[in-house]
Amino acid sequence: MRRLFPVTDQTDDREWTLDELAEVYAYPDPAEPRLRANMVSTLDGAAQYDGRSQPISSATDMRIFGTLRALADVVVVGAETVRQEGYRPARARAEFAARREAAGQALAPAIAVVTAGLDLDFSLPLFASPLVPTIVLTGAGAAPERVAAAEKAGVRVLFAGDGAGVEPGRLVQALAGLGHRRLLTEGGPRLLGQLIAAGVLDELCLTVSPMLTAGNAQRIADGPPVELPRRFALMSMLEEEGFLFTRYGRV
Repeated sequence: MRRLFPVTDQTDDREWTLDELAEVYAYPDPAEPRLRANMVSTLDGAAQYDGRSQPISSATDMRIFGTLRALADVVVVGAETVRQEGYRPARARAEFAARREAAGQALAPAIAVVTAGLDLDFSLPLFASPLVPTIVLTGAGAAPERVAAAEKAGVRVLFAGDGAGVEPGRLVQALAGLGHRRLLTEGGPRLLGQLIAAGVLDELCLTVSPMLTAGNAQRIADGPPVELPRRFALMSMLEEEGFLFTRYGRV
């Protein structure tokens, strides 16, 4: 892997250590909540192939995926992505244990699932046996019986909207209220689109996969348009075997 930006004298192509990746993707001062997204896209804009992101990913993309999780307090994900990708609880990783302890973090990030209808199987490991209790974010108008089912399963339910759905700005506030400042979302596209439209996304870590798929797969963000395009600045770019691993921050 090579660093393309910021430009340095280091141009050799080599495997980076996890510590080096953690430095590249370290959160800034966590005094304020910071929401970053991690997504992958093909050259022609597809965020998935056959409904999943794994076929357009790579081994190094997955290492970065794991690094971003290991740096986060909480991972925010939409209910549809939980169902499609077969989400499991985040695991503790010995390589990051000292770093997390020094930052005052739990052994692993919590998973926070955004859902209006709570149409989730609470017997799955994500809810039944996580290392850190899973969170469900929903609206105050959610069906009481589904809220009760979640709480009975040991899930922490947070209300982040007055209706059935979740308001993106209140999502960030609700998680910050639990002490979570380093926020990571892994989508899916509909959730990311809502976060972008609401203006609450601070960073985008985007892997550009050197593949073409055609078809009608979703983009990384799907939802209401913003009034004007929002400018983000390139913070870093790595390259390996044609894959570009980029990090952009809000201007």
